[in-house]
Amino acid sequence: MTGLPRAFGVVVAVVVTPVLVTLVVFGWLMVISGDAALLIGAIMLLAAALALAGAAVVARRLVAEQAARARADEARRDLVAAVSHDLRTPITSLRLLAEAIDDDIVTGEQRRSYLARMATHIGALGALIDDLFELSRLEAGDIGWTLQQISIDELVRETVEAMRVEAETQGIRVSAELARDLGPAQANPEKLQRVLFNLIQNAIRHTPADGSVVVHAEPTPSGLEIEVADTGDGIAAADRAEVFTAFYRGGTDAARTGDGAGLGLAISRAIVEAHGGRMWLADSSQGTRVRFSLPSPSRRDLAIH
Repeated sequence: MTGLPRAFGVVVAVVVTPVLVTLVVFGWLMVISGDAALLIGAIMLLAAALALAGAAVVARRLVAEQAARARADEARRDLVAAVSHDLRTPITSLRLLAEAIDDDIVTGEQRRSYLARMATHIGALGALIDDLFELSRLEAGDIGWTLQQISIDELVRETVEAMRVEAETQGIRVSAELARDLGPAQANPEKLQRVLFNLIQNAIRHTPADGSVVVHAEPTPSGLEIEVADTGDGIAAADRAEVFTAFYRGGTDAARTGDGAGLGLAISRAIVEAHGGRMWLADSSQGTRVRFSLPSPSRRDLAIH
């Protein structure tokens, strides 16, 4: 017996047993008179009341455990479905391309084109596997990054400049707006830059031509905050609570027809949290604003272990 039936069975056992015992004792007390009988009866009633209260606690705990198991099972099923989808597409393409080459259906320039496409799919599979491993390590706390004091304005400008060509090919302006008194941060530069790349690429992907992506950075009393804002369609209210969930893609990407596996925001948030900060969606009247914080250098050790 499992789940709710098991919980019901336990509750029945816990409740009925003391009640039956109480009834038996009261039957015996009927032949007893005096203060002793009243005292024993009061004690038995108190014991039955305590048993009922305990049974209610047990019932709530068992129901909560069952709900948690159900949520975990659903999350595992969703994860398997998402991974299967993102693996199936490139693997199927690789199989078809390999069969065409092996059967000599394609030759010359077309064959070289097929080989190039195979290399692209292999690269995508490798990136997906690397992301899965990194996300699992981050969530397990298996981190060994060396932190150093870095110039945030320099890192942001370098990242924005690296993304400029990709943005301009799609008719999107990308720029940085940095506070003058922006201090240094204690961080791993490669991991922090990956967060910025993920956020900027995601913003470009969801911004139409003639739109813009702006990276803001400003100091705060506890450290600093960085924001990537775009002028795209924004995120629907129904999707806002799930955007940082691994493999989740809402809106027009809900059918999983877009690029990417839906791991970028999940990994970015995990990296920021490993640095002692947090990531969230800021309110916006237009587009999307993804914001994250980093604590001041004085509040962090030189390495994360």
